[in-house]
Amino acid sequence: MRGPQLVVSDINAAREEVMSQGVECSEIIVFDDRDGGPFFGFSDPDGNTWAVQQIKARAEQPLIPHEARGRFGEG
Repeated sequence: MRGPQLVVSDINAAREEVMSQGVECSEIIVFDDRDGGPFFGFSDPDGNTWAVQQIKARAEQPLIPHEARGRFGEG
C-alpha cells in the first residue's frame, strides 16, 4: 500500500518513537503550519509507505478516547 496516514498531536515524539524501533524515517517537513501541519514518512518491512502528520487538535479531541486505547495509546 502507498499512502496510509497516521495523525498525531506531536510530530517530534512520533518520529522518535518510530525511529526507536529501528525504522528509518524522512526528516520532518513543514510547508506551512496553516496547510495541514508538519509530516514525515517511512516504509514498513512489507514495503508499504506511510505518512505521519501532526494535527494539534487531536491532542485535545482524540478520535479514540485515551481510556479506549490499546498498546499504542499506553503511556
